[in-house]
Amino acid sequence: MKRIITALILIPAIAWTVLSAPDMVFLAVLAATGLLAYREFDRLVAAHGILPSGWPGMGLGVALLVVPQPAVAMVLVAMLAMVLAMRTSNLRASLAAAGAFILGVVYIFGAWRCVAELRLINRHWAMFALLLGWAGDTAALYVGKAFGRHKMAPQVSPAKTWEGAAGSLAGSMLAGGVYAHYLIPTAALPWALTLAAAGNIAGQLGDLSESALKRGAGFKDSGTMLPGHGGWLDRLDASLFSAPAVYALVAWFSS
Repeated sequence: MKRIITALILIPAIAWTVLSAPDMVFLAVLAATGLLAYREFDRLVAAHGILPSGWPGMGLGVALLVVPQPAVAMVLVAMLAMVLAMRTSNLRASLAAAGAFILGVVYIFGAWRCVAELRLINRHWAMFALLLGWAGDTAALYVGKAFGRHKMAPQVSPAKTWEGAAGSLAGSMLAGGVYAHYLIPTAALPWALTLAAAGNIAGQLGDLSESALKRGAGFKDSGTMLPGHGGWLDRLDASLFSAPAVYALVAWFSS
């Protein structure tokens, strides 16, 4: 029940933010959720015995959302990460610290930058990319419970099954196809279904990747701020992979 109540609050708020909010409000929400997720990521980093980046990583992440040349910004992030990693007294740990710094900034705020770029192309493409994760997670939950027999990645996420993964893919393709048909009429149905499938597969890999980080850290959830869902990183993990995948395909292949 907590999971459903949280979703009923979040989904309308996110939909309004993506589709109707002024640009500054939209960017502020991206920054706020990115910072919350990054804080949880830093907890995972620390639990792995690696120096967390803290406020420098958060500040650079927010900057990555708004700078005009994100490619150049990511190079600067790498440079600053290497410099700041020298804070550790054990220089053998500096490489891991720099790597974690770069990963957190690009993984979270780079993905949110992709959502912002999608929104510039068409607000409905941004909503489409986020919708895939919600629909896929819901379908996976119910299909997995009803039909799940074959474990997908037992060491990483024991509850996930191949049947649930198939249900997730079908749910995302159905939701994405219907959404695009009515709200993105320039997108042919085969193209919309291809994007939905690619985004869902990427999202499932994102979910598993975040689960691996949690397992390595000895955590069940990345946080506790979202009742029934865990933390912000738990809720956003699929979208942090699906949004860049959808953006790449839309930007590269759409006319």
